[in-house]
Amino acid sequence: MYSKMVKFIRYSPNYSSRTRKVKRITPHIFVGQVTCERIGREFEPTKRKASCNYGIATNGDYALIVDEMYRSWCSSSSDNDDQAITIECASDNFAPYALKDEVYNALIILMVDICKRYGVNKLLWFDDKKTALAYRPKDDEMIITCHRWFNATQCPGDWLYQRLGEIAIEVTKQLNPIKEVESALYRVQVGAFAKRSNAEKLLSQIKTKGFEAYIVKADNLYKVQLGAFKIKDNADKFMDKVKASGFDAFITTTNGISSGCTPAKKSIADIVSEVLLGKWGNGADRKKKLTEAGYNYSDVQRGVDERVKK
Repeated sequence: MYSKMVKFIRYSPNYSSRTRKVKRITPHIFVGQVTCERIGREFEPTKRKASCNYGIATNGDYALIVDEMYRSWCSSSSDNDDQAITIECASDNFAPYALKDEVYNALIILMVDICKRYGVNKLLWFDDKKTALAYRPKDDEMIITCHRWFNATQCPGDWLYQRLGEIAIEVTKQLNPIKEVESALYRVQVGAFAKRSNAEKLLSQIKTKGFEAYIVKADNLYKVQLGAFKIKDNADKFMDKVKASGFDAFITTTNGISSGCTPAKKSIADIVSEVLLGKWGNGADRKKKLTEAGYNYSDVQRGVDERVKK
C-alpha cells in the first residue's frame, strides 16, 4: 500500500510489522540535496538499521522505501513509527535545514494524499510534545509528530519545525474545500506580504510576545495570522490583546477580510499614488510604515520610481 505518485522504489530491509492504526505523519530532514536514488541507497544496508516510508528528492519526486503497511525505523521511537507514516525530505545540509519549494510543496501534496487514503479530513499540529503525544486523534484526524521529541536531534530542523502549523492548516484546507467555504472562522491577522521573508520576520516578532502565530498563503500574499474562532466576539477580544502588545491587527475570515479596524489592503498602484501625495512620509519612516501595514516596500518604491520617470 503506497501513494500512486511514487516514481522510484527501493525497498529497505529495515522494517517491522505494524501493530497499531496509522494516525500520525512524521516529516524528517535528510540533510542534503539528494535524488530518490540517493535516499534509497541510504537505507539499503541492514547495518544502517534505519529506514523511512517515503523520501522526497530535491526535485520533488517521491521515493518509496518501506510500504505503508509496515513500520519504518525512522523516529527513534518504535511507538511513534508504529503509528506514523515517516517522510524523509531533502534539505540543506546546514542549519536551519531549509527545504526547497519543490520539496515543501511535495510534502504537503503527499500529506494530503495520505490523509485522503486513510479517510482523514483533518491534520493537527500541537507545538508541544506532551500535548501531542497525549492526544488521541478522532477517526477523521491525524497528527504531526517530530523526531526531536524522541531523541537528541535537530530533525526536522528549525525551518520545517516552524512551518508545521502552517502545513497542518494547508493540508486540512485542501482536504475540506467545501467546508472551508461554508463555515467561516474568524482569525486575527497582523500583516500580509508579497515576500515570505517579510512575513517570517513579523511572525518571529509576534512569537516573542508569547503569541502562537502561523503563515498562510492566499491571493499571492503571505499572511501572518493567529487563532481561529467560531464566535466573532472571542476573536475581537483576542485581537484587542494582540493590539495591546503593539501590533496592528484586524479580523479576517477563512474567505477574506470581514471586519475590523484595518481595511482591506489597497493595490500597489493606490499606495504609490498616496506616497507621491506625501501620505507615507519619506526614507526609513516610509519603509517602516509600509512594512508594518503589510505592504512590500520594494514593490511600492519600484512603482514610485516608474511613476516619477513618466
